[in-house]
Amino acid sequence: MSVIRPKTGDVLEGGVARLLEEAVFRFVPPEGAKQPATLSIVEAANRTARHWTSVEAGPLAPGSAAHKRAICAMFQETFNPYRPSVIAWPTLSPDELRRLQSLPIWDIAVQTEGRARLSFAAYADGLEDQAFRRAIMLNAWEEHRHKEVLGHLVRTYGIELAEEPPYLPPRDREFAFLVTGYSESIDSFFAFGLFDLAKQASFFPAELVETFEPVIQEECRHILFFANWLAWHRANLNWWRRIRFELRVAVAWVYIAGLRVGLARSVGTNRKTTREESNFTVNGAQAVTSVEVGFFDLIKICLQENDRRLAGYDSRLCRPTRIPALARCVVAVGKLWPGKKRNNGSGISASG
Repeated sequence: MSVIRPKTGDVLEGGVARLLEEAVFRFVPPEGAKQPATLSIVEAANRTARHWTSVEAGPLAPGSAAHKRAICAMFQETFNPYRPSVIAWPTLSPDELRRLQSLPIWDIAVQTEGRARLSFAAYADGLEDQAFRRAIMLNAWEEHRHKEVLGHLVRTYGIELAEEPPYLPPRDREFAFLVTGYSESIDSFFAFGLFDLAKQASFFPAELVETFEPVIQEECRHILFFANWLAWHRANLNWWRRIRFELRVAVAWVYIAGLRVGLARSVGTNRKTTREESNFTVNGAQAVTSVEVGFFDLIKICLQENDRRLAGYDSRLCRPTRIPALARCVVAVGKLWPGKKRNNGSGISASG
């Protein structure tokens, strides 16, 4: 299906937004989605989603045809056929339910996935390249599936959400794609560490934590694909288009920074959330574990988990570098200040 493609700069409005959503709903994912999502099939898909090597011979030079084939093949072949409708949500104790309901992330998480699916679908619809078009539409389809997972969770556990805003397609599809891709790179980096903390601390039932494992690894695939698309796209731009593109990337980062500042000020205001609760990135560790975890320890855990989750993919593919590089700089600077060594007996490790 092809949605109306307005000229660059035109606003996609009203009915076009609905058409894009319908394109996501009707998208047919890879072959594995047609099979019954049995336990053995999902377990096999979980393994495949973490370990993948391209059949392409030789180096995968950014911008080459082999690089593009490898990027798109990775995204298709590591698809996980899990289905939100058949997830068995575990029964929680009153304390566990209270902890889950009190996390100040659910409105943001649901709305972020809703916007991401539309941004990816809009960008995919504007592409002539069929391989990238299908891969990015699969990304949009998976973002919608994440939204479905969250929808089932909040209904199961009685989590109250604010009314969702209308999801409007972007004015500038490429810019929205950049903002969404880089935002996912930031969110995934911290999610990797927080998810590992939740597993180690046993603050929530293991069954609940493991339910989200395919979703977390799927985000790893997303940021790996985005990093490689960036490398491929840059390599295929002439010098003046490359300058224009890098300026747009810089503007995207400034825009993301502004969004993050606004988010930190506004999260949970409709529910009288405190200022401390409103910054989940900084305080998220305490939301998923009863153990005190310092900021620099959290960054180290995020770095370790980022490296671990990406390690199973073909080493010839590009890796996300901006956020890990910034995190390593933060850790290096943090070493200049003496800190109190944690000795909490929890078994949570942040060494490295």
